[in-house]
Amino acid sequence: MDGGHAAADGGRSATAVRAPSTAGRRPAELDLAAGPGPVRTPAPGALPALWIVDAARHAASAAMAAPTVLDEEEQRRAAALRREHDRATYLVAHVALRTLLGAYLDIPPRHVNLVRENCPLCDEPHGRPAVEGGAPHFSLSHSGSLALLAVAAQPVGVDVEEVPSARTTAEVVGALHPRERAELGLLPPAERPSACARIWARKEAYLKGIGTGLARDPSLDYLGAAPGPASVARWRVVDVSVPSGFAGAVATPGREQPKGAAGA
Repeated sequence: MDGGHAAADGGRSATAVRAPSTAGRRPAELDLAAGPGPVRTPAPGALPALWIVDAARHAASAAMAAPTVLDEEEQRRAAALRREHDRATYLVAHVALRTLLGAYLDIPPRHVNLVRENCPLCDEPHGRPAVEGGAPHFSLSHSGSLALLAVAAQPVGVDVEEVPSARTTAEVVGALHPRERAELGLLPPAERPSACARIWARKEAYLKGIGTGLARDPSLDYLGAAPGPASVARWRVVDVSVPSGFAGAVATPGREQPKGAAGA
């Protein structure tokens, strides 16, 4: 787990929740060797397109493509990762991102110019990553052996989290909203890691969507792990169907439910 205004509902009493199963359609699976095929950027107000990539399956393809697809900064960051697994997942995720964006823009992946928007909190250029020119909007997350991507006509945030160990769960709980901490405390110990992953995926998807990332205190906003979409500050956050052992979420402005979301 990668480590505004406060939510107005912090005083409500906690109730026990059970983390729902990852029901609903899965995101489209991206084959790095074949590419995404013909794509069209979602229209304004339309649901974002969701894509998932298995890093274990595509590590070799990504490693071969990286020198001609990634820019120098991305290659430098990959080389700086000490663990081979982390390096392979990074390469898969970023080759997948450029492959997708190149297809949506109808240009070679290497020619996609990525920039950083200004942070909404401090106005410095370390905010949400974006395509130069602003369209299409996208979001990328990777954890363990999975990468989750979204492409949309409006700001969007996605996050995928591998279910943590009990020890990591205990370390993360202190960063959650007070109601979320109370809800986790009411669950049987065996259920807390999966519920924590679900909360954190929802939380990071929202924070990526608004452009702050974890520069905004994650304890300020209540997302919870209860079944059904969560709404916070005019954003809608819904779960994404991902393989067992992971939790995923996507955040979009307004109240529409993205493709691939639980219950879709």
